[in-house]
Amino acid sequence: MGPGNRRSIKAATASWLCGTLLLCSAHAAGATAGAVELNSIARDYVGLVLELGEHDPGYVDAYYGLPQWQEQAKAGKRALPAIAAEARRLVALLEDARPADPLEVRRARFLALQLEAVLARSEMLQGRNLSFDEESRRLYGVVAPTHDEAHYRKALQALDAAMPGKGTLAERAEAQRQRLIAPADRVDELFRRGLEECRSRTSRRIALPANEDFRVEYVRDQPWAGYNWYKGDAHSLIQINLDVPFVVSEALQRACHEGYPGHHAFNALLEQRLVKERGWIEFSVYPLYSPQSFIAEGTADFGFDLAFPDQSKWSWLRREVFPAAGLDPQAADSQARIDELMKPLRHLRIDVARRYLDGQMSREEALRWITEYRLVSPQEAERYVRFIEKYRSYVINYSYGKDLVGAYVDSRGGSDEATRWAVFGALLSGPTVPAELAVPSVTGGSAE
Repeated sequence: MGPGNRRSIKAATASWLCGTLLLCSAHAAGATAGAVELNSIARDYVGLVLELGEHDPGYVDAYYGLPQWQEQAKAGKRALPAIAAEARRLVALLEDARPADPLEVRRARFLALQLEAVLARSEMLQGRNLSFDEESRRLYGVVAPTHDEAHYRKALQALDAAMPGKGTLAERAEAQRQRLIAPADRVDELFRRGLEECRSRTSRRIALPANEDFRVEYVRDQPWAGYNWYKGDAHSLIQINLDVPFVVSEALQRACHEGYPGHHAFNALLEQRLVKERGWIEFSVYPLYSPQSFIAEGTADFGFDLAFPDQSKWSWLRREVFPAAGLDPQAADSQARIDELMKPLRHLRIDVARRYLDGQMSREEALRWITEYRLVSPQEAERYVRFIEKYRSYVINYSYGKDLVGAYVDSRGGSDEATRWAVFGALLSGPTVPAELAVPSVTGGSAE
């Protein structure tokens, strides 16, 4: 998608949003007092998020609303204490709102939690220090469970027995990893093939906007492996970090996470169902450090398992990707077993981040834990720590978000594939907050 197309998308976005605002006003004229008030609070919330973004580069992950609101935020940017005071004022208004429609009740709850995150982030930017768990509770609405080092040692013992080859566990794990890395000149072809398969599996179950599309860009020197930049009008820019080895199984997961049924599908459905169809303008802006990210990352991670259930990814990779990548398909057989044994390690980044950011672990010790227990190179461990240093408690949104989303879909969708997709699709297109995901089978953490 070239610059000309991006300009036309922006113009189209402004055009339909103008219509949306008129529709919103028309709805308000005949709506309940609670709904009218929510529309007003939503407008102020958008402006507040944009203003905080002027203080905090990277805070506004996506915005596809009226350009003049962004210009107003730049021109009228308030000081951080004033932003915090405005967030408190809007929360107080929400406490007095009395929407009758159950969906509007969920909307009010979503706005309240998003505003609590605005308040917390503004306080952090003013120098307030929060513990890891308090930060995650206030920004994302959850506290993740804690695991000690013995938990990870036990997982390594099982891996040690299953890892093929000779040498230390770290040496054998690296040798196994090398068997799954695609040549650099085939990365783009293979990643696009994965995206198309993820899109096909998703579109068979979820009605996506007819005009949805994306473009892929390759970058370097980033603390993340992949990133989705949502541009509005059902279009995304997906960036892939070429500094991260292109392990074919991880790349397929990345395609689902950043594309379908992950971030691209999530944002496109929120825009279609809530902004365009309902006039809920609060969803035209996406603040990164907010409960919305817990839903976004949790659904993106679990969405891969939904699209490729019961490790069916390996049969697809063996058939469609290994030959095209020039890799030995037999590597898939041993890696399928290793994947299962790696699952107890999925919360490692949370436990390292909590200890490191709370001052209970040095940077050197953080690097040691990641290198030893994630079985990655020192260079990869350094990238993990850089991510923690930049995004802090954001790390809970991935593995713990996946846990809660998975438990929610299991409890409501059972084993029927169509029902599971329907439950998942409702999460992607509604004002979902983390507390709605809580089910009795998920223990050790909390959603508030």
